[in-house]
Amino acid sequence: MAVGAHLRQWARGLKASLLTLWFCSRHPGTPRAARLLGALVVAYAFSPIDLIPDFIPVLGYVDDVLLVPLGIWLTLRMVPVAVKDECRSRADAWQATHAKRPRNRAAAVVIVLVWVVLAWLAWRWLAPA
Repeated sequence: MAVGAHLRQWARGLKASLLTLWFCSRHPGTPRAARLLGALVVAYAFSPIDLIPDFIPVLGYVDDVLLVPLGIWLTLRMVPVAVKDECRSRADAWQATHAKRPRNRAAAVVIVLVWVVLAWLAWRWLAPA
């Protein structure tokens, strides 16, 4: 299998797992810690703005390639198998009827606020007295 085809298959699997996690984070049978972590991972992954912008060499892709998949994996391990199976079925059905992934504008606002606070702190620290 070519590298490009392997990456596309990995990305499709990641999207399916993320949608499964989205449904798991809203399922009443999911433990509270998994619901909270799942909501954070999903909010960040569906946010149109990255915490570390992609144009920053190497670090820009760390969140996309390592943090999001690691968060998905860790959270799905915390979810009971029956809940995970039900949510995976719901995610597959949702993916069959929706072409675009959901967006989370609230997470984008939080990320922008984090960058604004960091810029303000840097300005306060570096500004002449």
